[in-house]
Parts: sequence; structure tokens; C-alpha cells
Amino acid sequence: MRGIGAAAAALMLAGTMLGTAASTASAAPTEGPRAAASCPTGWGSGAKTGGVAMSGDHLTDIRTGQHECYDRIVFDVPGGGQVGYQVQYVDRFYADPSGEYIPVAGGAILDIGIGAWSVDLDTGKWTYPGKVGKTLPTVNINGYRTFRDTKFGGTSEGQTQVGLGVRARLPFRVIQLEDKVVVDVAHSWTS
Repeated sequence: MRGIGAAAAALMLAGTMLGTAASTASAAPTEGPRAAASCPTGWGSGAKTGGVAMSGDHLTDIRTGQHECYDRIVFDVPGGGQVGYQVQYVDRFYADPSGEYIPVAGGAILDIGIGAWSVDLDTGKWTYPGKVGKTLPTVNINGYRTFRDTKFGGTSEGQTQVGLGVRARLPFRVIQLEDKVVVDVAHSWTS
């Protein structure tokens, strides 16, 4: 009798394990390459500012990257610590302080101000080789889902300005890291 009870218990346990395995196998993966993306969209599209207005250090590079949920632009300011920033959507992009209108392609334009010079005032040498009104020389956004255009607005009073053309007015976030500022623009308003 004990043998029959043990066999029944073993069969019940095996059935429970099979049922659990079957339900687990049919669930969507949550990790790894087949995981479905969960894209945050609560960033909003309002103006964002932060950090020290001017770090006193110099912008040395601007680079971009693509993510499953957003396109990213990174501003490198070595030695800048917590670099200040101001990012907002504008109807038209104007170079500061000249007021020169600079056309930027896309359905919407982000005016990005980074609290760092692009030129070394002591030597007169450019630390970032941008030319006012021209496409960023170190950036290639061909094939990006959200980014459409980049324009250098100039550097003045300790701030460098960039116009970023995007597909539409989409949510964005700004991340302040040691020696850099990161701007992510979502691919959509919903995940």
C-alpha cells in the first residue's frame, strides 16, 4: 500500500511540474535577445534644465547611438564634473547670441545647450570642430528612427548650442553623468 501511495504522490508531483513547465514555456520571455521591449514614455516633452550653468571645461566630442526604445546623443566634457544643460523644443532654431536662423530638418527641433566651451579661449583652438549652421562633423544619424538632423549653433559665454531635428515632438529625457550629458529621444509616446 505504501508503494501505491508513493507512486501516486510522484505522479501528482510530475503532473504539477509539467503543468508549470508548460505555462512557463508559453509565457513571453522577459530576458535575453527575444525579450519584448518595455519602453518608458513618461519622460514628457517639456523643457529640462540641470547642473551648473558652466563647467569651465571644454566639449570634446558629440556622438550618437541607437537603442530599441530611443535614439541617443552624448556630449563629452572631460573634467567637467556635473555639466549643466538646458534642453527644450523650439519652433525655429536660432544661434545664440547672434540670433542667426539655422534651418534644422525634422518634424520638431530640440535646442540643446551644454554648459561647456567648444573653444579654448587661452589658445584659440577648437576643442570640438563644429561650424555654426553646419551639420555636426562627428555625427552620422543615417538610418536612425527618431533623429533627422543635427546643426551646430555655436559656443558663447561658456555654453555650446546644438539643434537636433527629430521626427516629431516626442518624449525625451536628459541624463547627467560625470563628464557628460546624455539626451535620449523616445521612438514613440507609447511602448
